[in-house]
Amino acid sequence: MILPATPPEHPVHGLAGTEVAPDWPALTRGEVEAVLAGYPALAGRATLLWHSPRPFSAAARVATRAGEVFVKRHPVSVRTPRALAEEHAFMAHLRARGIPVPLVLANAQGATAIQHRGWTYEVHALAAGVDLYRDSFSWSPLEDAGRARAAGRMLAWLHRAAAGFDATTRTPTVLVSRDDVLRAPDVVAAVAAEAAHRPALADYLQRRDWRRELQALVPWHRAVQPRLAGLPRLWTHNDWHVSNLCWTGRGPGAGVAAVLDFGLAAPTFALYDLATAIERNAVAWLALDGGMDAVWPQTANALIDGYAEVLPRVRDQRALIADLLRVVHIDFALSELEYFHGITHSAANADAAWHTFLLGHAAWFATPPGTALLAAIRGAA
Repeated sequence: MILPATPPEHPVHGLAGTEVAPDWPALTRGEVEAVLAGYPALAGRATLLWHSPRPFSAAARVATRAGEVFVKRHPVSVRTPRALAEEHAFMAHLRARGIPVPLVLANAQGATAIQHRGWTYEVHALAAGVDLYRDSFSWSPLEDAGRARAAGRMLAWLHRAAAGFDATTRTPTVLVSRDDVLRAPDVVAAVAAEAAHRPALADYLQRRDWRRELQALVPWHRAVQPRLAGLPRLWTHNDWHVSNLCWTGRGPGAGVAAVLDFGLAAPTFALYDLATAIERNAVAWLALDGGMDAVWPQTANALIDGYAEVLPRVRDQRALIADLLRVVHIDFALSELEYFHGITHSAANADAAWHTFLLGHAAWFATPPGTALLAAIRGAA
């Protein structure tokens, strides 16, 4: 299959569960060939086989004379080569300890994060296994309890392998899932402190009565924050959605064959990652009008049960996981807001990050379906 030099723009996943025009142009054959020219084994004619529908970057499966690879391009305002290399170092650490993470390929100069004409690129070996959920929206639930249990097991293995990775922090950048505000004793004061050195966040907040609006989160944050002090720091994946996993087969007994997309990874703590996995996979955020049909408690409990097969202590932490679910998204919602307001300049998406994500997700857990999910997690102890 030969594609034109400039393929037509392909739609990407929007925030409301519909496909939208991309913020970033699709990869072209010419630019991919220019980047791959720095990889002697891959240099030459390239054929773009599939464009990813994920919205925050441009990516494609690419056929080369040495086989298929996965090429991803970021705006340098989102990922500098240094910031991207931090992700790659964590991936290499996990891979060396047996976690099935695709190999990030280095160019002739030994670099895995490449800057070319104002963009940042990375090239990965193709992931093993079957990419069952590659077209699924990130906010769609995992309905198969067996796969949820397998995903929980793999997450625990990843956390066990992550121990000893000694990078203390990440370069400040957007679209990273940290826990700085979550761990702070005062959520409002913490957001103000963050805004002091994040201009786009500060600019958005000064347009609204944000301190008053954030008061809704204060009691839930206070219920969790003191209990986090004793939880050790650990580099975590932070986007453990089923669409970021490949599988050993299509049947109900399939295991996880590959773990993808470490773009949100940062030092947080293990329960942060597990709670995020439940938030991502056990709630149909794009179909909340379905009421009780929007919650998947069996998925939440299967994730925890699978995790407990490897790290049994989590069985005694279900109450904390349930309470954490209301506020685990705070830091990433602020980072998304910063991205939409300061980089893509989308007022609608920035407002969605504030109202629908930051405030709305927390408020949903006080509705009957939300409280039912939390009760199911606590009650399975």
